[in-house]
Amino acid sequence: MAQLEPMKTEIEQAGAQLVYIAAEMGAGVWKPARFLQSHPVSYPFLLDEDRSVTKAYGLYHRLGVDAINIAHPASLVIDRERKVEYIYRGDSQTDRAPFHQVMEAVNKLSVSG
Repeated sequence: MAQLEPMKTEIEQAGAQLVYIAAEMGAGVWKPARFLQSHPVSYPFLLDEDRSVTKAYGLYHRLGVDAINIAHPASLVIDRERKVEYIYRGDSQTDRAPFHQVMEAVNKLSVSG
């Protein structure tokens, strides 16, 4: 999450908005409020406490070697009509979308939109 802060200008210049969604309870194990105090971000941070968003996008990870009842890490590019144009679903909790792939998807929207 914090690793995207340096790319904020590039994301905004492409006409995109960045939002972070965590499949976590506000008072959950990872204590999101406390985490954000020590790792501030300048974009919206939302909690999917009931996992409804996570499940709707097929990202729910009930049980795995490195996960219990959370989301697969994922990056989505969603257009103005709410259509998913790009999705990267990580295989593990450390697997993240390559930034250049996400920006390619964003830039395609900028060109076509």
